[in-house]
Amino acid sequence: MIIEIVILAMIAAFLGMRLYSVLGRRAEHEEEIIPTNRFDVPDEQNRNKKVPPPPAPELVVEGRTMPGFPPAIERGLREISTADRNFELLGFLEGAKGAYEVVLEAYWNGDKDELKELCDDDVYQSFETAIDDREESGITLDNRLIRIEDTTVHSAELDGNIARIAVRFVSDIASVTRDKDGNVIAGSLDDAVESRDVWTFSRDIGSVDPNWLLDETDEG
Repeated sequence: MIIEIVILAMIAAFLGMRLYSVLGRRAEHEEEIIPTNRFDVPDEQNRNKKVPPPPAPELVVEGRTMPGFPPAIERGLREISTADRNFELLGFLEGAKGAYEVVLEAYWNGDKDELKELCDDDVYQSFETAIDDREESGITLDNRLIRIEDTTVHSAELDGNIARIAVRFVSDIASVTRDKDGNVIAGSLDDAVESRDVWTFSRDIGSVDPNWLLDETDEG
């Protein structure tokens, strides 16, 4: 009888040790920190391991990435958008396109007041001189902007507080030049000619005035 009790006690002790070993290991694993993402690692692993930072964001202008720019243009646009949080490239291009149409019409019609509002002093002076010479000779322009085929960024830079963006316009223009008697001396409204222009617009980003001025004109 005593032998049977001893044997049962040994069996109970053996089962108890097996049960403890299984439950003990399970409890130890349940106490470990389980990573929830690649930046969340257990403390004992994190002591000698640095978590890499997230990658730098791509250039985003007006809520979308703008790939395909040469490095110099991308750098200029990034500097402008960083310095002026209200800058939106697509909105700027739409405004530049509208300014292109208005300035051409104002120049053709000799509207100096409109030009003065949209151009800086140097560009306005060149337009004013050309208009005065035209009027003195009695010449008038009967031009039509048929369509703007393309509008693209040609260059961009931030010089101190002055942002400058050059835009290339590809357009079709029908041109007619008349003398003081109204006779056509050049051009035709039936034949549109492709025109390529590079206009530079500038703005002081420190100013409360959100408007850009025509800073330079060139053929492109």
